[in-house]
Amino acid sequence: MNIDSIHNGFVIDHIKSGQGMVIYRLLHLEDLDCSIAIIKNAASSKMGKKDIIKIDANFHLDLDVLGYIDPDITINVIKDGQLTGKLHLELPERLTNVITCRNPRCITSVEQEIDHIFKLTDKENRIYRCVYCESKAKKQR
Repeated sequence: MNIDSIHNGFVIDHIKSGQGMVIYRLLHLEDLDCSIAIIKNAASSKMGKKDIIKIDANFHLDLDVLGYIDPDITINVIKDGQLTGKLHLELPERLTNVITCRNPRCITSVEQEIDHIFKLTDKENRIYRCVYCESKAKKQR
């Protein structure tokens, strides 16, 4: 397999196997007009198998989305073909318009213009709750 190197962009590494397409969708990578490589089930000595996403573009990378999916993901920042930094993530305290409330009685189900906001209520179990109705968020798959 031959995948071009990245000149300016990001390598999202240490993604749990099978989560690469979830990240692709949540980051809206389909809207970018650049080279994107999604490597599924790559061999990993630490994880067994992992996914990797390579993006050859400078754009606003939503770290909250990535932290929500898996705070153990690593982001390598590439500039002029060289690794210039590594970002390590944490669970975000607050998520806005990343997940939606499934409670049919929540105000977000009725009012279309209201942001879907969730707060981290249990860091150990990675539980987020809607700020409006306190419903527990279901994990993205």
